[in-house]
Amino acid sequence: MAWFKRTKQNIAADTQAKDLPDGLWEKCPDCGEIIHKKQLELNCWTCIKCSHHFRIGSEEYIKILIDDGTFKEINKKMRSADPLEFTDSKKYTERVSSTIKSTGLFDAIKTGLGEIDGKQVCLAVMDFRFIGGSMGSVVGEKISRLCDKALKNKSPLIIVSASGGARMMEGALSLMQMAKTSAKLALLADAHIPYISVLTDPTTGGTTASYAMLGDINIAEPNALIGFAGPRVIKQTIGRDLPPGFQTSEFLQEQGFVDAIVPRKELKHKISTFLNLIS
Repeated sequence: MAWFKRTKQNIAADTQAKDLPDGLWEKCPDCGEIIHKKQLELNCWTCIKCSHHFRIGSEEYIKILIDDGTFKEINKKMRSADPLEFTDSKKYTERVSSTIKSTGLFDAIKTGLGEIDGKQVCLAVMDFRFIGGSMGSVVGEKISRLCDKALKNKSPLIIVSASGGARMMEGALSLMQMAKTSAKLALLADAHIPYISVLTDPTTGGTTASYAMLGDINIAEPNALIGFAGPRVIKQTIGRDLPPGFQTSEFLQEQGFVDAIVPRKELKHKISTFLNLIS
């Protein structure tokens, strides 16, 4: 019987599983579920088993929030200069150029006009892929110009934040964007134009300390990291253990910093409902 005489090596070779094509599947970091990328996309990039929210980019949020075919991007090709001639492991100009090439983005935010259930809105969406979603001069300028557009059109403003904070390569020029964007949002408030802030994972640093927490309504995705300094830095500063779940969206809602926690699949409907109530 030939099959009985086969070596273990041949059996192993015959039964070896074929490798799956790269890029077709994602593993949930929370529950370990293996999900086909198409299925993940149809579920708004949330796990079909445990509802873990994967980090996504600006294009994905625009598809989720804005009516098909209605988004028109503005100030698209605005990019950072290098007034400080900053260099760390590489020149800042080289870092920006390489990131533009690898991501197809010109900076860490996309801004434009679109419609949500037929209602015109001004939308800004940050993208963590571009130097950690850091807030530099371009981010501040694009948000400021979008605020001007919202004032002119009397359209509600929505900003989706995903950021590691101020961009260190631009020094004080980056920190100035906190005051700049906050002043523009004050003009919207004076004109009674609604501003809804959507906080995603992560939203930290100077972004949290300015426009991200200044919404008339602050919405967060489930279990998002939201805060100013990181938990490790805070623990070292105060010398105490932090509360369970510290700096998650659920913890911040308990403390009154977040008005609502909304799963991504319900985000468009919930924003539309809020706009109907406050517009």
